[in-house]
Amino acid sequence: MRPRVAIFAAALAAALAATPLAAQTPPFFFWLTPQTKPPAPAASPMPAPKPTAPAPEPTSTQAAKPPPWVETPAPEPPPPYEPQLLRLAEIIGALSYLRDLCGAGDGATFRAEFANLMDTEGTTPTRKETLAGAFNRGLRDYELTYRACTPAAREIVARFLDEAARIAKDVAARWAG
Repeated sequence: MRPRVAIFAAALAAALAATPLAAQTPPFFFWLTPQTKPPAPAASPMPAPKPTAPAPEPTSTQAAKPPPWVETPAPEPPPPYEPQLLRLAEIIGALSYLRDLCGAGDGATFRAEFANLMDTEGTTPTRKETLAGAFNRGLRDYELTYRACTPAAREIVARFLDEAARIAKDVAARWAG
């Protein structure tokens, strides 16, 4: 019996070595998938590549990127009151929406105050984006939550007015020059 097993194993090894690997490994669910390969698509002529125009030269209004070997200055670190400033921007965004929603009509005043804050504290484009993101986050969060003025919205407005006054007072007292 042993010589037959050895002969069978040798014959199987020779057969497997002679066939390509794709033919040796059936798909996982070989009883569900067809064993024939789909026909290859007919070769179609490739269209000739279109000539491209040369890249325009950067103008004086476009900022040219410095070469990679030129060191760029490190970004300016945020001020120590950055978390309070971002929270204040969120609160101003929420108040600009909620005050208009509840009929106070002074949402434009809060947007003007935020524009003033952006002019004062937005020293770099990154800082302006961060502040604007905080304002928009505050506005959108409450815009999604409140569609009509409710007692809860009025309570939030009162709390946000108190918190905004406290943050502004703390930042001015601690870091104003």
